Amino acid sequence: MRRAPSGPRQAYGRLRLGTRLALGLGVLSLTVFAVVGTVLTTYMRDYLERQLSDRMKSAQVIQAKDAIEHGTVRRETYIGWYQAVYDVSGGEPRLRRPAALPEDSAAFASLAERLARSRADDVFDTRPVGREGVYRLRACEVKPGVVLVTAAPTTDIESTVTRLITVQVIAFALALLALVVFGRRTLRRGLKPLSDMAHTAHTITSHDLTESAARLPLRAGPRGGGPEMEELRTAFNTMLEHIDDSLAVRAEAEQRLRRFVADASHELRTPLMSVRGYADLFQYAAANAPEERDNHLSRLRAEAARMGFLLDDLLLLARLDASEAEIPLRPAATDLVELVEQAADAFRASHPGHPLRTSTGPAAVCPAVDAQRLRQVLDNLLANAAVHTPPGTEVSVSVAMTDAEALLAVADTGPGIPAADRARVFDRFYRVDRARTRDRGGSGLGLSVADSLIRAHGGAIDLTSGPGGTVFTVRLPLPLPGTRSSGSPTGGEGGPAAPPFAAGPVGRGATAEP
Repeated sequence: MRRAPSGPRQAYGRLRLGTRLALGLGVLSLTVFAVVGTVLTTYMRDYLERQLSDRMKSAQVIQAKDAIEHGTVRRETYIGWYQAVYDVSGGEPRLRRPAALPEDSAAFASLAERLARSRADDVFDTRPVGREGVYRLRACEVKPGVVLVTAAPTTDIESTVTRLITVQVIAFALALLALVVFGRRTLRRGLKPLSDMAHTAHTITSHDLTESAARLPLRAGPRGGGPEMEELRTAFNTMLEHIDDSLAVRAEAEQRLRRFVADASHELRTPLMSVRGYADLFQYAAANAPEERDNHLSRLRAEAARMGFLLDDLLLLARLDASEAEIPLRPAATDLVELVEQAADAFRASHPGHPLRTSTGPAAVCPAVDAQRLRQVLDNLLANAAVHTPPGTEVSVSVAMTDAEALLAVADTGPGIPAADRARVFDRFYRVDRARTRDRGGSGLGLSVADSLIRAHGGAIDLTSGPGGTVFTVRLPLPLPGTRSSGSPTGGEGGPAAPPFAAGPVGRGATAEP
């Protein structure tokens, strides 16, 4: 089991990004300053030591002449310096006197002995000399067997280096402080777009996204911050657009669902109340005449049938909506001309007050469709034209074919559909004439069922309406070339095939029965 970070790491993790970047910049700068200071101090120390060594070389030129002339160094060069002459011919260094030496002169003899053994021109060393402090020592050969050792204090070097370190520490500390302060301001300004996005996100959380009309008008702030910030801002705004569109789609779907449930409940309530009312009448069946009871039973059967038709339509629409899981179609090669003739005969028998004209031609159009469902579509369209047009209004059906589609057109010469209602005639439970009675109108599912069935076939229903008539055109995709019959449908007079709208003027009834 992993343990949660604690202590400084946890405290560091709670800091804001700008503060952490500023601290990181400070640590990096401190490291750079330390490296630069160390290199500079080392270089300065080496430079001062080289200068001191050069001065000692120059001084020993004079001291060597004095040693050759007098045997020892009698002339002092610089205050605080020491010099001594040693005989090393016997292997052991022997000091020549008089000599200006500190109390502890072991370092002088040791350096003279080292030069005698190394056979070099000169030897340097830096070491503490008794209580005098740290000295720079140089040994050189005056003549064979004679060695001159000179010692110069390094107090000035140490003092200079100490002052340099002090200046560096103060300067680097001020620079680090300025870098952290102004760097944090710069970082805060550069990271302001992130703060704006966070503010926008917090503002969004205050919106009630459960409301059906919830929208997200907020977006990330103005431009700035460089390409990376612009890319992040674009991605953030794109995400908000997607969420906004998803909320709008969800709200629209919820509204449709609520409207559908309300309409379905309303449609089912009426037949259920009728059934309940007629059932209550049978409590007094003993006092009713036989013909009255038969009338009640027929009304009960009619309301039950109406409710059954409505439930069948709702079940069919639900199955069509879930077509990925279950395809409620049985497509097969179908003669559309024969299908139209059957629908026309049924329409003439059930609606004798509306003359019907067909334009099919002798040729058969045979796309792969579900004949029973396509017949249901034709019946719905024909019944819709008959119910919502005045008696005597002519209705026509035509069949035509293009290279890729089979076309079925149901037209009437009624007053047409208002422009404001044409976009919703295929909505479920939608009625153009909301004042009509249910004895004359339907449930509002006919055109919705027809549209869903045609879309399940891969086709579409087009609506064209105006003052003087309406045409519903069913477009069905044809199978690949070679699978349908050759030849084109012809008109009733044996001429070329009539277009889908040739059966009547463009228009339909005053109301639509979706």
